Amino acid sequence: MSRKYTVKKNTGVSLWPFTGLSSLKRTLLLFVVLPLVLLSALGIRFGLDQANQFQNKRLKNDLELIGRAISLPVGTALNDQDMEAVYLALDSVFVLGEVYGASVFDVDGNRIASAGVTETDLTSSHIPARIRSTGQGQEAFSRVKGRSLFSHFLPLFNAAGQIQGLIQITRKASDFGRALHQLTVIAWLVWGVFSLAILAAVLLGHYGGVGRYVDKLLAHMQRVAEGDLAYRAVLEGPSEVAKIAQGLNQMLDSIEQANRELDAHRVAQSTLAAQLKDNEKMVAIGSMAQGIAHELGAPLSVIDGRARRLERSGLLDEATLRQVHGIRNQVDRLTRTVRQLLDYCRPDSTQPRTLAPQQLIADVIAAIEPELDAQKRTLTTHIADNLPPLQGDAGRLELALLNIVRNALQAAHSTIDISASSEANQLIIAVSDDGAGLPADFSLDALLEPFFTTKSPGEGTGLGLAIVRSVIDEHHGHLSITNRAQGGCTVRLALPLFGTDQEHHA
Repeated sequence: MSRKYTVKKNTGVSLWPFTGLSSLKRTLLLFVVLPLVLLSALGIRFGLDQANQFQNKRLKNDLELIGRAISLPVGTALNDQDMEAVYLALDSVFVLGEVYGASVFDVDGNRIASAGVTETDLTSSHIPARIRSTGQGQEAFSRVKGRSLFSHFLPLFNAAGQIQGLIQITRKASDFGRALHQLTVIAWLVWGVFSLAILAAVLLGHYGGVGRYVDKLLAHMQRVAEGDLAYRAVLEGPSEVAKIAQGLNQMLDSIEQANRELDAHRVAQSTLAAQLKDNEKMVAIGSMAQGIAHELGAPLSVIDGRARRLERSGLLDEATLRQVHGIRNQVDRLTRTVRQLLDYCRPDSTQPRTLAPQQLIADVIAAIEPELDAQKRTLTTHIADNLPPLQGDAGRLELALLNIVRNALQAAHSTIDISASSEANQLIIAVSDDGAGLPADFSLDALLEPFFTTKSPGEGTGLGLAIVRSVIDEHHGHLSITNRAQGGCTVRLALPLFGTDQEHHA
């Protein structure tokens, strides 16, 4: 059952210009670039404020210095009632090019003399009173003739040190902003370039240091999601990304190992199910065989015995003797079928002992000779000399070989060949016939199934090769069947020889 996982997206901030960017890039822009840009903007703003204050203070100080420079000659001229000297002193302030106007007022605020644009009357202003009370200069912004002016007022003292009037020095109020405007434009242009540089550096740094490796990792994960579980990510990039790739690879290795174990469990389960099926089949066959042996054994013995007595009585003619002989043959076939059933259902407990391969094959040939003579078939042998001893159950091995030779006898046209040799600590026994061979599309597994036979009805039970396979499995051997190029087929048995690994497998 597959599970679907949803990816939780960061929806805390939704800005449409960032929708085309990856989540990591948006995070860098929002939490790295934006704070840096804002902090730099605040820094520029603070610096401009400081520059503005410095510039205003400098311009005000300039006016104060000019006022102090002319206050002495103006005060002397007033003491001497020399108005020409007063006007001359006032006109001298325009030489600097930073002054818009200059005026002289008495202590009450009445204008005595002026040059340029200045206040015409200060009697209604608080400036004269402040100067009289403090004896210090004053500053003020005002509008004169539609113009915004900044004025600096300084007291004028007589020879006795008493305030006898005040001087007003003015300049345009726009002078304070004009000097700062150019600096402001330059500062914000520099801030814009700096912000773009930060943005480019962060994005390029992200791609070069992290982004491209994350993209490769995402592409790897996409391949894995599409089913390519054998693909592994390359461990490159920053250590954190490399560790993620390593963790992903380890996870895929674990999944692959789990899949292998699951497949092994499935194979083992299938094998156990097949074994259980075979065991159930053998139990059923065993029960059936026991019933057949019980129900048919005694009657068949009685029939065979009475038929034998009829043959020996001498009272039957030739035709009747042939009929009695046919009855005995059918009884013998039924008896052999019952015996095969019992042999197939016999428990797998063997009684191994040391056997001579030559003697085993000789005993099989001796047992099959009556059938060879009856069917007029020729049997040839090719037994190697000095074959090593074999560890096994003589009765079970003889039963297996006898079934193989009997199958070859039934399939052969004229000749059966038995060969034996040793190869790589194995005894190889091959039984060949010159019959028609097996069909081209034959299946070894099907041939070894109980009750499966390629013979005509009534000629076989389909238990012979099943018995052979059971015996070979008991002795940890191998069975193979192949067609011969010259016709017929060869059944090949491979059995471990004495002193090899069969004790380990047993």
